[in-house]
Amino acid sequence: MNTLTKRMLLCCIAILCLSNLMAQAQEHVNGQLWMDTEGNHINAHGGNIIKYKKNYYWYGENRPYNGFTTEKGVGVYSSKDLKTWKNEGIVLPVSEEAGHDIERGCIMERPKVVYNKKTKKFVMLFHLELKGRGYEAARVGFAVSDSPTGPFKFIRSTRINANIWPFDMSEQDIEAAKKTDASQWKDWWTPEWRAEVNKGMYLWRDMAGGQMSRDMTVYIDDDGKAYHITSSQENLTLLVCELKDDYLGYTGKYNMIAPGGQNEAPCIFKKDGTYWLICSGCTGWAPNEARMFTSKSIWGPWKQLPSPFVGTATGYRNMPANKTFGGQGTYILNNVADYPIFMADIWNSRHLSQSMHLWLPINFDENGVPVIKWADNPW
Repeated sequence: MNTLTKRMLLCCIAILCLSNLMAQAQEHVNGQLWMDTEGNHINAHGGNIIKYKKNYYWYGENRPYNGFTTEKGVGVYSSKDLKTWKNEGIVLPVSEEAGHDIERGCIMERPKVVYNKKTKKFVMLFHLELKGRGYEAARVGFAVSDSPTGPFKFIRSTRINANIWPFDMSEQDIEAAKKTDASQWKDWWTPEWRAEVNKGMYLWRDMAGGQMSRDMTVYIDDDGKAYHITSSQENLTLLVCELKDDYLGYTGKYNMIAPGGQNEAPCIFKKDGTYWLICSGCTGWAPNEARMFTSKSIWGPWKQLPSPFVGTATGYRNMPANKTFGGQGTYILNNVADYPIFMADIWNSRHLSQSMHLWLPINFDENGVPVIKWADNPW
C-alpha cells in the first residue's frame, strides 16, 4: 500500500468516526454516555433547559472526575434541536478569592436558570454549600446575566425568609412550634421526635437565621410569577417560596409541602390547570422510589399519590420502577414535544462527571395521572 493510499484510508476512517460520533450525539440513548459536538460526555448535572429565541440552553453542574466539590462552576450547552449539544463553557465560574461564597472547593448544585421578561435578565438560583463546611450552610445562591451564555455575575447567597412564618400557619400552630427544642433530640425517627417535627421544630430552630435550602427548582407560572421550591429543614420538608418580580429575592410568602416527608430533588410541571410535583427520597447518590404530589394551586393543599414510574429499565442495569430506573429527577421539560419530559441524573458517585442522563416521556393514564415508563430515548 503506497503513501497516498494510506492517507486516503486514514481520511476515510476519520470521516467514519466523526459520522458515528455525530450520530451517537444525536441518538442520546438513556443509560449511556451522551456526547457533545466535541465528542465529550455532556457534563451538565442537576440543571435545567430553557429556550431563548431559536436556541435551547442546558445548564448544569460541571462535576469533577474525582471528588464532589465544585472546581469549575456551572456550565451550559446550546442546541437548536435538543439532540446536538455544543459546549458553551462555564457561565458561572468559581472564585479564586479565599473566603468568597463560591470559592473553589465549595459545593454548587441544582442550578436553575430562568429568563425574566420584565428585566430582560437571565437569573440563576442554585444550592450552595460553603467550602469546608460539608452540607451545613444550606444556602441559595443568586446570579444574573444579560446573555444566556453568560458570564453570570454572582449576587449573593442567603438562607430563606428569616423571621417569617409560613403564610398559612395559624397562631395556634406558631405557638406550638415555639415550644419545641431541636437541641433536645439526638435520636431521630422515634415517634416522639416525629411529633415534634410535625409541630415545626426545625422551622422554629432556623427562624432567626432563615430556612435551609438544598435540592431545589424554580418554576415560572402562567402569570409570570416565579417560585423557588426547595428541600428544607434537614431535607425533611419542601418549601414553596414566592420570588420577587425580578426573581432576585423573596416576597416573604411561603408555605410547606409534606412536612416531615423527607423529600428532595423536586421537579414540577402543570397540565390543564393541575400542578404535578415529582420528588425523590433521601438516599445520597443511590437511587430510590420517586414520590408524586398533585394540587390545583401552587399553595396546595398537595395530595400525595403513588410513584408515576412503572415497569423495569431495559437499558440500564434492569433498574425497576421503585428505583426510578436508576435516576434522580432534576427538571421537567415542557412544551417541546406532545408530552412533558422527565430529566434525571444517573449518578456515578465514583466519577461524578461521568454520571449519565435519563430523559423519559411523561404520559397520562385514563384518569389523567402521569405515568412514566422506560424508553431508550425521550423521542
